[in-house]
Amino acid sequence: MIKTNAIRIIETAKVAYKAYEFNLTEAVDAVTLAGYMQKPPAQVFKTLVTEAPDMQHGFNHFVFVIPANKELSVKKAAQAAGVKDLSMLPLKKLLPLTGYVHGGCSPVGMKKKFPVYIDETAILFDTFCVSGGKIGLTLELNAEELAQAIGAKFADLTLD
Repeated sequence: MIKTNAIRIIETAKVAYKAYEFNLTEAVDAVTLAGYMQKPPAQVFKTLVTEAPDMQHGFNHFVFVIPANKELSVKKAAQAAGVKDLSMLPLKKLLPLTGYVHGGCSPVGMKKKFPVYIDETAILFDTFCVSGGKIGLTLELNAEELAQAIGAKFADLTLD
């Protein structure tokens, strides 16, 4: 297994993790990935990057980590981030901004440090799963330990 930035950061922070690696040539959705791992979709999270029209608190990009089977509530996300408006980052901007490709975007180890918000349901599980920073690589770890390591906050982020 190739060590990604995400894995190096997790190991440096001494956060215990289990890596799942699948030989995928292109991105699959997080629900499909949950099936590969034989985990409930509510325990496997996807990473979404958004942008605000103006700089807010020194940032105009925000990262949200939500369950595979849910949709981001832009209204709740904006409220959590303390901004008036958010929109999904256009796909063509993802790699240049984060260093990650679609389907391999991790909340850990982006090119720049952006505010990260994890859906509060993550703490209902002993461990949850997030991308390890490349297509086909998923990390299973404790949500609170991850949040502490990367400075993430928990919030209600999904549509009901």
